[in-house]
Amino acid sequence: MFESDANAVRQQAYVNGQWLVAEDQREQTVVNPATGETLGTVPLLSGVQIEACIEAAERAFYRWREVPARERCARLLAWYEQIRAAREQLARILTLEQGKPYAEALGEIDYAASYIHWFAQPSLLDTGATLPFAEEPLSMMVISEPVGVCAAITPWNFPAAMITRKVAPALAAGCVMIVKPAPDTPFTALALAELAAEAGIPAGVLNIVTGDAQEVGERLTGSPTVRKLSFTGSTAVGRTLMAQCAPTLKRLSLELGGNAPFIVCADADIDAAVQGAMLAKFRNAGQTCVCANAIYVADEVYQAFAEKLVAQVKQLKLGRGDEEGVNIGPLINRAALQKVEGLLAAAVASGATVQCGGERWSERWFQPTVLTDATSAMQCVREEIFGPIAPLVRFTDEQDLLTQLRAQEAGLAAYVYSQNLEKIQRFARHLEVGMVGFNTGIISDAAVPFGGVKASGMGREGGRQGIEEYLETKYIKLNN
Repeated sequence: MFESDANAVRQQAYVNGQWLVAEDQREQTVVNPATGETLGTVPLLSGVQIEACIEAAERAFYRWREVPARERCARLLAWYEQIRAAREQLARILTLEQGKPYAEALGEIDYAASYIHWFAQPSLLDTGATLPFAEEPLSMMVISEPVGVCAAITPWNFPAAMITRKVAPALAAGCVMIVKPAPDTPFTALALAELAAEAGIPAGVLNIVTGDAQEVGERLTGSPTVRKLSFTGSTAVGRTLMAQCAPTLKRLSLELGGNAPFIVCADADIDAAVQGAMLAKFRNAGQTCVCANAIYVADEVYQAFAEKLVAQVKQLKLGRGDEEGVNIGPLINRAALQKVEGLLAAAVASGATVQCGGERWSERWFQPTVLTDATSAMQCVREEIFGPIAPLVRFTDEQDLLTQLRAQEAGLAAYVYSQNLEKIQRFARHLEVGMVGFNTGIISDAAVPFGGVKASGMGREGGRQGIEEYLETKYIKLNN
């Protein structure tokens, strides 16, 4: 039981180094998705307060950009150390407000910290170049400068990692950041901000604003002072934000909806593929942007794979995230539960067969479910499920499968199991996604670029590419 951790969290917004309540005392309730009990509240900041935050961030930017890169990175390393020291308490807070099992929450805190550690490397910053000159007295230089005031709107499914993945490269580059966390999971964000302050991140450099999503979003996207927006969430909301950013021509990083195919070829190691599917499909109760959506299995191994997957799924333990041995926590809210139920009902009505699971467990969980006889025409295959349902689709022709997958709107991630190198190379070339995992169910790492193509967004987070998103290029011609 982690209730003491909820009582210890900050329940105010963090703006310009100050902890704020709403001017009109409006608040938003935060609940534990496993119990429905209230964990606390956060303020609904007014439009005036959001504008004041943007102004303070701009003032902080012109100070922070002058701090030497080595010192900025040293502050990030200090923040990393603070997070590592507080990892268990942070994980408990995360479990309380998000619902994922404590072991997964610990893993997320470590993952979140890894982004700070990665971007706290001055060597990742572009040091520019001096170009060969055409005439003796002339020199030509290309340098990189920080974009400016940046904003991030982050999701509830990874409330720590989705913040550090955006904030760490921004701060390393010399930018400042205003973060709007998801209303379901603000406490993790506020705890991270408190640790950043203790690590010496100056006032105004990192701000956490809480409030009405539409009002905050419109203030951030409409402000010409905010030069860049980074968003992780649905494709529909991403389109809206992109349109709102158009008048001020903001730079954008959008990590949007996914529909990751998990492909099991006839020559795959079936046991390894089952273990990979368990990781890729059921982590965080299926609520991750790179979750395997539909599982496409070659006809020759379909039955064997299905039987072994069902046996593994039946061993998963449901319960509160703070209970020992739990693998599957609750879905984030009632709307998510209803969506999963609707997708399952539609699939069964269209001929799919429930092999295990298939119904609610208590009022806030959905049993991990395996569907056989699923087809590419079913809604649960065409759309992102974001829940613990694994539809198994039989395929016989790999080229036909690739053609079907290329027709999908999403293009975030894919997983392929095969022991044939030529086949792996073919899938690597022809899958229209930003990331592919071969013979693995886990693909994320701070050192590599994360992002998608088509309707799954634009820009990359992580790797060297992640810091380039926060840098502008300037050319200087100097006559000596």
